Amino acid sequence: MATFEDLDVFKRALDLMVRVYRVTKAFPSDERFGLTQQLRRAAVSVVSNLAEGQGRLTSGEWRQFLSQSRGSLFEMQAQVIAAHRLEYLDNVQYKQLRSGIQGVAAPLKGLINYVTTRPKAAFNRETTTPRSG
Repeated sequence: MATFEDLDVFKRALDLMVRVYRVTKAFPSDERFGLTQQLRRAAVSVVSNLAEGQGRLTSGEWRQFLSQSRGSLFEMQAQVIAAHRLEYLDNVQYKQLRSGIQGVAAPLKGLINYVTTRPKAAFNRETTTPRSG
């Protein structure tokens, strides 16, 4: 089985996280501990839960972390909408982030469906240590 780093959804989520960090640099300084931090934490959560979930030993655990990743993605979407409404994001940035969120949501949904519908007997992964890279 491929590592989480090989998953398309992980690559897309990581690209989105980087974009969020870059865009939020321009947010007002008084939002440093508010919307900026919340949006960044949600973006990191999506990526982190994808990685941690794949490291779990059962399909149920993996599915739970994928669910948390999905929840964080929805949180990001709400925060992007708020940031746009507050005029911290211009229309181009807003559309790019919304597109990025949708670009993560689709393969994440597919991965959740895969893990959910997979028979328990088919879920027999070897435990390996993370590779360095």
